[in-house]
Amino acid sequence: MSPLLAVVGPTGSGKSALAIALAHHFNGEIINADSLQVYRGFDIGTAKLPAADRQHPPHHLFDICSAEETFTAGDFARAVKSLLPAITARGRLPILCGGTGFYLRALLRGLSPGPVADPALRARLAARPHVHRLLSRLDPAAAARIHPHDRNKTLRALEIRLLTGRPAADVFAQGLDALTGYRTLQLGLDPPRELLYSNLNDRCVRMWDGGLCEEATELLAHYPATAKPFAALGYKQMLDFLAGRLSRQEALTEMQTKTRHYAKRQLTWFRAENDVIWLPGFGSEKEIFEQSLIHTERFLRFFV
Repeated sequence: MSPLLAVVGPTGSGKSALAIALAHHFNGEIINADSLQVYRGFDIGTAKLPAADRQHPPHHLFDICSAEETFTAGDFARAVKSLLPAITARGRLPILCGGTGFYLRALLRGLSPGPVADPALRARLAARPHVHRLLSRLDPAAAARIHPHDRNKTLRALEIRLLTGRPAADVFAQGLDALTGYRTLQLGLDPPRELLYSNLNDRCVRMWDGGLCEEATELLAHYPATAKPFAALGYKQMLDFLAGRLSRQEALTEMQTKTRHYAKRQLTWFRAENDVIWLPGFGSEKEIFEQSLIHTERFLRFFV
């Protein structure tokens, strides 16, 4: 067994700051576990660290997809499993960092092995109208579980049905492909709720004032507004603003509100994970770093 560290928690809680500090202390390398930071060009709205700051310690799985590519939880699990042996062989500690709980669960607990995404098939399906209606005919059970407006999940369910010839539920009934060979310590950040929300409100303002409009405009010159990352918090509101559907203040207020709600959902998700050690503060705080050192040093003794 080899050690694997994960720093989790809600957006804006300082996961990157803590992961970087731990990587410096324990000779680590950081693996992105944020579903949006894999996309090139989507930087400001995802609070992505600048590329220069991701050189030391080494960072992985940032900027690996274009906006028109599909990157699933299964893709994430496969990518991490391919990275881990080399990081461990270098004598370094792999550190997962991110708030996409489903990605982490897919890696650690595994997903039922479904077919690898087929970009050509996905493109043909995406060009069709009424894809949810098509799913209702081909896989009624999946259609009943998926909201008609959730286009990405609808397309994936159709892709599974067409590639395997079986409903998604039958495919997912197979055994899970969990991570093996690693023991994981999960450290969760849980700062005071009101302070977190206040910081998130301020961060949204900084994004708007710091070039989010220009970034979104530049991205729209290269990708369609239907590309997956544009549905993310910040970009969706910015597109509504650029299209005249919302005023600047309306778009900013909606972004702030939905970002707070997202942080709450993230906390709910990670609290359902029984093996997370919770740290009551932000990752940039000295006391939180010291607590994380104690937990990590104790964890690493198992591998000496």
